Amino acid sequence: AAAAPKPAAAAKAGKADPATEAAMKKSDCFTCHSAKKKIVGPAYIDVAKKYKGDAKAPEMLAAKIKNGGAGHWGAVPMAAHPNLKDDQIKAMVQWVLAQK
Repeated sequence: AAAAPKPAAAAKAGKADPATEAAMKKSDCFTCHSAKKKIVGPAYIDVAKKYKGDAKAPEMLAAKIKNGGAGHWGAVPMAAHPNLKDDQIKAMVQWVLAQK
């Protein structure tokens, strides 16, 4: 059997990597977000639609996850996640942007 693709490889292929989703569920991502509907923050599918084709989006979204912030989706601020590693955040952003 072939080895499972690494998260970065799956993300580059435009697939929502299950390992990355599991890591997001271990973090607090799904406390405020869901894949299909708005909770406190926007649904991941809405984020993917908003930033589809935007080459600057991955870097901006990664900074938003790392540093927190508000204003793109309303007044409720997103908590900072400084303890997440940059490669984890990059995989999470790619997972979000792969939602359809």
